[in-house]
Amino acid sequence: MKIAIVGATGEVGRMMMTCLEEQNLQPEILDLYASVKSVGTMLYYMDKPLEVKELEEESLQTEYDYVFFSAGGGVARSYAPIAAEAGAVVIDNSSAFRTDPRIPLVVPQINSSLLKNYRGIVANPNCSTIQMVLPLAVLDKAFGMKKVVVSTYQAVSGSGHGGIDTLEKQRRGSQVKGIYPDIIDLNVIPQIGVFLDNGYSNEEEKMLSETRKILDNDKIQVSATAVRVPVMYGHSNTVYAEFEREIDLQTAASLLSDAPAISFHENSYITPLGIGSSNDAHVCRLRYGVDKYSLNFWNVGHNVRIGAAANAVNILMAHHDINPKS
Repeated sequence: MKIAIVGATGEVGRMMMTCLEEQNLQPEILDLYASVKSVGTMLYYMDKPLEVKELEEESLQTEYDYVFFSAGGGVARSYAPIAAEAGAVVIDNSSAFRTDPRIPLVVPQINSSLLKNYRGIVANPNCSTIQMVLPLAVLDKAFGMKKVVVSTYQAVSGSGHGGIDTLEKQRRGSQVKGIYPDIIDLNVIPQIGVFLDNGYSNEEEKMLSETRKILDNDKIQVSATAVRVPVMYGHSNTVYAEFEREIDLQTAASLLSDAPAISFHENSYITPLGIGSSNDAHVCRLRYGVDKYSLNFWNVGHNVRIGAAANAVNILMAHHDINPKS
């Protein structure tokens, strides 16, 4: 197997290497690409040193089997089609292709069938969406979901290294806002991305469009509020969902307990600090909503793992028909 990672020196790019290692994948070729400022950086894969190369058009005309992109939408739009044209399956972590109806938006535990015999670009969903749709897909199949109202509490690492750096400096006393519209230390900011004409931010709009696309149901109503919080790693969601059929709470709990990539906590709760290096979507505080046709739950996931790198690697595993290690 021949693999390339574009944006290898970033938070998600480095985690992609870690997740590949954890699956004990030993590619014949693993090439790392980044911008010119990172050229020459040495990274390690299974203790083997790999030198980061500059990304150029010619770089991706090599016959790779898989090319991971984690370098932003602009880079993906410019270079991903080149890699796909050369024959690679491109797994892109940006939002560049997520709403394109021709391109599959994949969470393998939900819609891996889209990958069968597929060549080209595959979109990796938004971090908060991935961890939320994993349990929602299970509940939707059992009870028929109609509506979702979600509030997110998103870690600063979701903004990349700049978010981490901003919080760390403010923790030491800096009053420079950094990459955020307000101070994030000891604060919460109810804005992630730019605001749209309808009053929602583009992060909130992603959760609407991506949930519908992944669950293949444009009739599901979705309302999201996305909030940045002073947490390093781990996004949290409060989720309220309404269903067509009456819910038996114990049945719902059992279904979630048995589902892949979900850790269900029946008599306790978990926080971002508690998830460690887990690649699962964590679900707890499951309870009825306003009636027996609705549910509330608390949902936590490692945004750089299940929300990005681990899901991307799972796409490779599903496409290549390899059973992932838990």
